[in-house]
Order: sequence, then structure tokens, then C-alpha cells
Amino acid sequence: MEKPEVKRLLINYKTLEEFQNFREYGAPELSMKEDLQANIIENDSESPFYGIYYGNKLIARMSLYRVKGKFDQYFEPPQDYLELFKLEVLEKYQNKGYGKALVDFAKSFNLPVKTNARQRSDEFWKKMGFESVNYLPMRDRGENPYVWYSEGVKEQIVTED
Repeated sequence: MEKPEVKRLLINYKTLEEFQNFREYGAPELSMKEDLQANIIENDSESPFYGIYYGNKLIARMSLYRVKGKFDQYFEPPQDYLELFKLEVLEKYQNKGYGKALVDFAKSFNLPVKTNARQRSDEFWKKMGFESVNYLPMRDRGENPYVWYSEGVKEQIVTED
């Protein structure tokens, strides 16, 4: 199989319609739809979503947000990092390398990456080279954070008082 091409997704009705095929469909997509209806967003807007098409069908997607270093509570030294959300591959296309292609794309920015593992996805993240972090209730608020360290980066040691 050739390496799947990851594309930044356009914010338009077609993309939002395709999002409805994914289980992780929720508030961000609905708010983009409202923005579209209010004509705030154009086709050329910077979208946080990236995806892989099989033919003309969106089969895998994720959102990627850059978090500024001043908010970094995960990495040492503190720095900008990427937060990866909503990584999902449609069931029929799972276990074919599409999820790995999205993760590799996120790693290609050479910034540390943080994600929150959903139920039963821990093994996937470990296979992708991510590590769980020491859970801190105030910082992690019930989430299950996993991180990937780019070169020269390690876990930030934070204590909660």
C-alpha cells in the first residue's frame, strides 16, 4: 500500500456532512456548521482538522491544535506543543495504517504531541510511541493523557500542592 496522503480539511458543508460518519461527532463540528450558516467561515479558513480520503470518501480524520508554551504543563523544557483530538478511522478502514499515517503527520511538525486516549485505545498510542504521564487530578481532570516526546524533550515534573 502506498503511503496515505494527509490533507488539511476544508471547512464546508461537504466536510461537515462527512464528519457525521464518525462516532466522535460533537460540539466542535456543530459549532463549525453554525459558523458556516452565519457565513463566518469560508472554504479557505484554517481548519484544525486533517484527514485521509480513499477515493473521494473521508475515511480517517483528526484535529490538531497548537498549544503555546506558556500553557505547557507536560513537557520539559516548556514549549509549544500539539494537542491531537478526535483521531478516528472508519471501522471498515481500520488496521490498514491510516491512523498511523495521521499520527506520523502530527509528529512531522517536530513538536511534542499530547493526546487523550479514549477507552480501549491505550495499546494504539503505545504502539505509536506515546507514553502515559503521571496523572495529576488538577491538570488532567479525568482525562487519560498520552504524550510523544520530540527530540530533547522529557516529561515536566509538576507537583500539585
